[in-house]
Amino acid sequence: MWQRLRAFFKWRAPRTLKVTRSGRTFLVVTVGVGLGALNTGNNLLYLILGLLLSLIVASGLLSERSLRDVQVKRLLPDAAHAGEPFALRYLVTRREGWGFALTLRELGVGLKGHAFVPMVSAAEPVTVRAQMVAERRGPLALTEVEVSTIFPFGLFSKTRRVELDELLLVFPRRGFACIEPDAAQGAPAGDGGNPRRRDGTGDLLGLRELSEGEDARRVHWIKSATLGKLLKVEREREERRQFVLKVAGSLDPASLELRCEEVAALTRRLLSQGHEVGLDTGGQRIRPGGGPGHERRVLSALAWVGFDAPLREGGSEARR
Repeated sequence: MWQRLRAFFKWRAPRTLKVTRSGRTFLVVTVGVGLGALNTGNNLLYLILGLLLSLIVASGLLSERSLRDVQVKRLLPDAAHAGEPFALRYLVTRREGWGFALTLRELGVGLKGHAFVPMVSAAEPVTVRAQMVAERRGPLALTEVEVSTIFPFGLFSKTRRVELDELLLVFPRRGFACIEPDAAQGAPAGDGGNPRRRDGTGDLLGLRELSEGEDARRVHWIKSATLGKLLKVEREREERRQFVLKVAGSLDPASLELRCEEVAALTRRLLSQGHEVGLDTGGQRIRPGGGPGHERRVLSALAWVGFDAPLREGGSEARR
């Protein structure tokens, strides 16, 4: 019995209807015309009242037809940073018929933004882009997409919900680091170990195979194509140091957010300078490395700091 009661109170109408600002004006005019027709018995007023009521009925029927067969697939972005706009895409399709003036929003999460679909048909699926902003760092459970339309007259906004369960990992906010990193580990770790220069444009020492996670911008493509494997150019004047950045899990929420943002900014700056960066969060340790792939692993680990999670992306490889 209690289970039935809980199921009853959790029940949701398949459609919700909201009167727009134009719709409220239209309803007031309709009521006024109806009162005038009743008081005067004028046939013309009855004719106008019938026309107005038929527009309300047509609005309900056409908006329902526009929403009924809509199917939505969410296309998650490669990277999303807290407080920064990012593109969240949707693939909108229909089994049959046409849909007009569709608006898509995320429900139940800290995402601001929406996407608009002017028209979609069964023959031509549409991919639309929503400019979203995440309010906080960390994992966001995306559960439902709200699809609404004001078609055809803009009098009512009819809405349905599409269940789509996915996880969006929001990286820390990017900015400028006001602190300097801790001392580097060991001596210069560049290709030639020569601390005289940092520009990496000196004399050529040779070629070696590109390791996993290393920067691919120094790949010698001609030699790589000849030998069938990726070869990296080593130069004498390159200097690379190793840094391990730490995040204490015992910080209060505000300090933890600030520290994650600082570490994200430091990681970006040090990797752009050619150094290797590692991360120690207490419960997880990522050994120093370089390249865009390694930066993503560090940012993913920072996004999970303070949140419980199972095995994360690259977690089995990153823990050392």
